[in-house]
Order: sequence, then C-alpha cells, then structure tokens
Amino acid sequence: MPLIQATIIAGRTQAQKDAFFEKVTAVAVETLGVKPEQVRVVINEVPAEHWAIGGISKAVLDARKT
Repeated sequence: MPLIQATIIAGRTQAQKDAFFEKVTAVAVETLGVKPEQVRVVINEVPAEHWAIGGISKAVLDARKT
C-alpha cells in the first residue's frame, strides 16, 4: 500500500487539496499498478513562517521585501 506524504504551506482551500489527492492518487495507480483504494495520501500543512528557503526564514525574506 503506497503512502504518499506532501508538506505544503497552509492556506489552500479544501477544493485545492481534494484536487491534489485525486491527481496524486491517479499517478500512483498508473505508476505503481495499485488500486485507488490502496493509495494513502497525507498532506502536512505548516504555517508560512515555519518555512525557510536557502537557510533564510520567511520572516527574514518578508522583511527584505519592505
């Protein structure tokens, strides 16, 4: 049973997450040859301030923009 995890920045709508689930499941079915009901998809949502790009936090990146 494939378990697929994705971490995204919080703020997506339920419709966007549902579309993500459907597309990821379809790819797993096609690629791995499993049944859709065997695929598990987990989305981990984190606040934007918990992200860093290139070792620089979002708060610092935002401060640089102003």
